[in-house]
Amino acid sequence: MSLDRLNTPWRVISTAIYKPPRDGRTHGTMEIDVTNALAYIAEQRAMKNRITITHLATAALARAIGFYVPEMNAYVCRGRLIAHKDVIVMVAVNAGDGGEMTSIKIRNAHKKTVFQIADEIRDRAQKARKGSENKLMQNKHILLSIPWPFRNILFNILKFMTTGLGLEIRSFGLTHDAFGSVLLTNIGSHGLTTGTAALFPGSNLPAVIIMGKAEEKPVVRDGKIVIRTIMPISGTFDHRVVDGFHGGKLAAAIIELLQQPEKMGLPPDLEEN
Repeated sequence: MSLDRLNTPWRVISTAIYKPPRDGRTHGTMEIDVTNALAYIAEQRAMKNRITITHLATAALARAIGFYVPEMNAYVCRGRLIAHKDVIVMVAVNAGDGGEMTSIKIRNAHKKTVFQIADEIRDRAQKARKGSENKLMQNKHILLSIPWPFRNILFNILKFMTTGLGLEIRSFGLTHDAFGSVLLTNIGSHGLTTGTAALFPGSNLPAVIIMGKAEEKPVVRDGKIVIRTIMPISGTFDHRVVDGFHGGKLAAAIIELLQQPEKMGLPPDLEEN
């Protein structure tokens, strides 16, 4: 994708008038019928293919960004939008019984099947729970060792160097894709119906997507009231990168893909998309 397509006049202005990400946050919520998705999961589990709704949502989100709204796959650097080299979905997972969270980056996620994504998340989550976290997550312990008055100073210096000046500090794991293209977290697994997320300062993420608890609800289909399983999804977006137009395209694509989950079991046809 060319830089000119990313850096429209509005994009250039928005990077100047909004600070990251305190002022330019927007939020959106939608409900998705995941009845077909859960039926597909049950079919695959019967065939010993261990996938979950989080795995399907990861695949759907990745393909939505990769093929339907690639303009979202960017970060702000020195007042301009820069395209990521690939689609990276960062998935938040539980790291232990104490509620500690860690994250797993799925690189080139839009090119992978849901089965490949499931295997990768499962394998790397097990390693993370045994203490083998990625360099970025390991360095959180460095901040903990610094006295409180100086902890915030160091963080702000690192944030200015990375998100402000566009520098990479690889020894800290702070690269342009350190937090991926988008963050996905499933609060429904904790019994929560819906919620809004914060855009982590310094992450330079355009969006954080939250999956809520899927529940059976009465809905109208073809003029009749039927029971379907509905899952709320909400998002927090950096308005410097994402507008309502992009959010609408993203929502439509995720809905389409989750209602046809078998598509994510196959490699995407890159030429047609």
